Amino acid sequence: MDIILAFSLIGSLIVLLFFGLWVFAAMLAVSIGGLALGLGMPIQQIGSLMANVIIRYSSSWELAAIPMFIWMGEILFRTDISNRLFRGLNPLANLIPGKLIHTNVLGSALFACISGSSTATTATVGRITTSELARRKYDESLSLGSLAGSGSLGLLIPPSIVMIIYGVLAEVSIVRLFAAGILPGLVVASLFSGYIILSTTISPEKVPADTSSLSLREQMKEVIHLAPIVSLMIVVLGSLYTGFATPSEAAALGVVAALAIAAALRQLTFAVFRDSLMGAIRTSCMVCIILIAAGTLSTTMGYMHIPANVAEFIGRLHLSPIALLIVLSLFYVALGLVLDGFSMIVMSVPITLPLAMAAGFDPVWFGVYLVLMTELAQITPPVGFNLFVIQGLTRAPILRVALYAAPFFGLLCAAVILITAFPDIVLLLPRVLFG
Repeated sequence: MDIILAFSLIGSLIVLLFFGLWVFAAMLAVSIGGLALGLGMPIQQIGSLMANVIIRYSSSWELAAIPMFIWMGEILFRTDISNRLFRGLNPLANLIPGKLIHTNVLGSALFACISGSSTATTATVGRITTSELARRKYDESLSLGSLAGSGSLGLLIPPSIVMIIYGVLAEVSIVRLFAAGILPGLVVASLFSGYIILSTTISPEKVPADTSSLSLREQMKEVIHLAPIVSLMIVVLGSLYTGFATPSEAAALGVVAALAIAAALRQLTFAVFRDSLMGAIRTSCMVCIILIAAGTLSTTMGYMHIPANVAEFIGRLHLSPIALLIVLSLFYVALGLVLDGFSMIVMSVPITLPLAMAAGFDPVWFGVYLVLMTELAQITPPVGFNLFVIQGLTRAPILRVALYAAPFFGLLCAAVILITAFPDIVLLLPRVLFG
C-alpha cells in the first residue's frame, strides 16, 4: 500500500462527513469498506474483528472515569453553581482592568477543574456571564470572544475527558497527562486575561464605568460563594495527586461530592438526579460509540499498513522536528474545519503519534499539544462546538461569534509556540510529581 491509499481512506471519510453522516457511522463505513474492498476480507472476519475491537475498548478500566466526570458536570449544570461562581468571582474580577469580562476566563478555569468538557464549561459559565455582561453594557465582541476561547480550557485543565481518551489510545499515564495540563492551562488563561487587559486599556469604552457599591466586607462575603467549586476541586484533584485514588476512583468521589454539595444547597431533587443521570448516559454513549468506531478505523489502518506508509513517506521528506510540527499543526487546523476535537484525536492518533515519537517528541508533551489543537477546533467554524453553544445562549450569528473568537484563536496558537519553545511548561509538573 502507498500514500495514495491513506489519502483515499481519509478523503472518503471527509466526504461522508461533509454530506452529514454521523461521525461514528462514517468511520465504521470507511473501516468496513477498506477491509472488504481494499483487502478483500470476508464479512465474517470483519465482524469478528469488530467484536474484538468493541471488547478491547469497552473493557478498559480507565474509560470508567468518563461517565463519572460527565455526570459530575451534569449535576452542577442543573444547580445554581454557575450563579454562585459569578458572584464569587465578581469582586475579584473588579480589581483587574477589564473587570467582569475576566469572569469568563476565571470561571472557565475553575469550572474546568471539575468538568472535563469544553462544551459543558462554555454552557455553564456562559449561561450566567453572557446575560450579566450584556445587561451591564460590556463590549459584546470581547465578552463573547473571551467566553468562546476560555470555554476550551475544559479540555486542557484536568480532569479532561479528551486527555483520558488520548491516554487510552496512546497508552500513556492519565495522571501524568493531567499533571502536564495544569501549567499550560494557566498559561492559556493568563494569555486570555492579558489580552483582555490590553484591549480594555487601549479601548476603555469596552468596559462600563464602575458602579459597584459593595464594601470590602460585603465583597469578602461574595467570595465565599466559590466554596462549592473549590471544595469539589479539592476532593477530585486532591485525591488524584496524593495517590489516594486513580482517575476513575477520583471521578466517582467527585460524583458523590457533587451530590452532597447539591443536597447541602437543597437543590438535589429527583428531577435533578434523573436529568443529570440521563444527560450523562447520553453523552457517555456518544463518546464510547465514537471511540469504538475510531478503534475499528485504527485497526483497519493497521491492517492496511497506512500508519507505517505515512510515516515512511514523511520520513523521506527529511523534515526537521519543528517542520514536522508545523505540517501536523496545519493538518489539525484543516481537520478542525470539518470535525469536532474529540473525533480529530481518535482518528489521527494512530498516524500522528508514531511520527511525533520518531521525531523525538515526548508522548505526554504531544498529548498536551493535541489538546491545544483540539481547543482550536472548538472555536473554528463551521463545526466549532463552543461557537454553537454561544449562539444558542445569545442568538448571535455563528460567523459573528467566530469573528469575535479570532483573537483567542491566535492566542491559542501562541500557546502552542510557547510549549514548543519551552517544553518544560508541559513536562515540569509530571517530572516533579512522579519522577
